[in-house]
Amino acid sequence: MAGRGGRPEAAKISVAGGSGAPFDRAMNFVNSLAETVRTLESLSGIRPAIDAAAELILGTLRGGGKLLICGNGGSAAEAAHFATELVGRYNGKRRPLPAVALSSDGSLLSCIGNDFGFEHVFSRQVAGLAKPGDLVVVITSSGNSDNIVEALREAKRLGIQSIALLGRGGGKAKGLATCEIVPAGDRGASAQEAHLFLIHHFCERIDETFT
Repeated sequence: MAGRGGRPEAAKISVAGGSGAPFDRAMNFVNSLAETVRTLESLSGIRPAIDAAAELILGTLRGGGKLLICGNGGSAAEAAHFATELVGRYNGKRRPLPAVALSSDGSLLSCIGNDFGFEHVFSRQVAGLAKPGDLVVVITSSGNSDNIVEALREAKRLGIQSIALLGRGGGKAKGLATCEIVPAGDRGASAQEAHLFLIHHFCERIDETFT
């Protein structure tokens, strides 16, 4: 509808009577924010596990080992993000550090998935790339992905230490890693937001050590 001067009028939204959609959206925002804040605040209660994971990462990098990082979907993006911060940079100027996101090579993933099954897309890379002194890092908001479980099992079979960033109670992956971090909450998105915070926390510790 045109207003004065022939310009279209902006759509008007009312919360009085009729549709309650704007109110519902506001409540969804408040509820989602509150759930994420609760999940982030729960990290203080598992600080020993977070510190242990940080020491595993720092010890691996000090010893010349590399991080092999994997996840699915949004967690794959976080795995790539973590590897990028190490090989590239996070904040300070330091030498590049060795890290590989196992979920980033589409050709390799499709090859392994097609020939061996999708549950082996990470474990086969761990078998082929991991050396003594390396560290496997898995990121999953559910803990129930078969390929994550298999990656942790392969790391254990090879004697490679591992860290699991989990969510929603840990799922099938709980108990399989050398060190696991399980933020509180039942919402996958909140777990992913906690994982990103942890990645940045680890990067800060890495910069402090290697800058």
